Amino acid sequence: MSQRDRLLALTVAVMWGANFLAVHATIQHFPPLFAATLRFAVLAVPTMLLVPWPGVKVRWLIGYGLGFGTGHFAFLFVAMHIGMPTGLASLVLQASAPFTVLLGAVLLRERITPMVASGIGLAVVGMSIIGWQRAEHAALLPMILTLLAALSWAAGNLCNRNGFAETTSQVNPLHFTLWMSVVPPLPMFALSLAFEGPSAGWQALAGVGTSEGMVALGGLVYIVLIGTVAGSGLWSTLMSRNPAGVVAPFSLLVPVVGMTLAFLVLDERPTAIEIAAAGIVIIGVLIGSMSRPRPVPVPPTPPQAECATVGR
Repeated sequence: MSQRDRLLALTVAVMWGANFLAVHATIQHFPPLFAATLRFAVLAVPTMLLVPWPGVKVRWLIGYGLGFGTGHFAFLFVAMHIGMPTGLASLVLQASAPFTVLLGAVLLRERITPMVASGIGLAVVGMSIIGWQRAEHAALLPMILTLLAALSWAAGNLCNRNGFAETTSQVNPLHFTLWMSVVPPLPMFALSLAFEGPSAGWQALAGVGTSEGMVALGGLVYIVLIGTVAGSGLWSTLMSRNPAGVVAPFSLLVPVVGMTLAFLVLDERPTAIEIAAAGIVIIGVLIGSMSRPRPVPVPPTPPQAECATVGR
């Protein structure tokens, strides 16, 4: 992984860490599933009208949209709405990294080097320590929903990866990400109608002119422009030119950013143990990202073959 790609991955981690504050602000006013519907609907229409088709196979686009788009955000928004603390949500969601590595090894046959395995293992230890410290502040159901969001994200990562791998022409990662946004609105809106009722979302829209509504609208704008267009576009670019198991560990930095911002803005105070564990997460990510593929040994050319080549 190049130095430039590491810096891009760190930038995405900051964008997505701040995204949890934006989600928190948005679902304070909008019902969670309806908010997730709006998040993708405002991108879907201009994408279909203005953005060229990315050239990937439809099945991978749908898989990416259902995994990363629908499942990931539906589970996450509902989990935070029913009591998952913002900082803890940013931590538990990063279980998508080991999920992605495991699915990549099983389904894509990507090799897990000892350094990558040790780096991810160290980062997971740090996450586990933080989770153990914070678990008493969250009920079981929000934790389960957030883990399901992480698993959905991992499945979306693999569909993203396959979309690039099975396309002979060059794919624009941003176009791929934007077209992914076309998939979630209808299933997300159906979930909103089923679980939140037909009037809840429209009542929230009617009150968007209030101070709470304006803050929620600002959060939604951040989620769409920074979290989706910029963050997911960069993430797709990284996934297109690096193995999934090398890119995915950088998502473990998101809870460090998320918990720090939750402390500064929402007064969620981490303990000394949590701060130390966050340092372990950073070290684990750096170790995992510094792995280099081992060169494939080239068998020596037999003397007679070398002579024949020179003779030509």
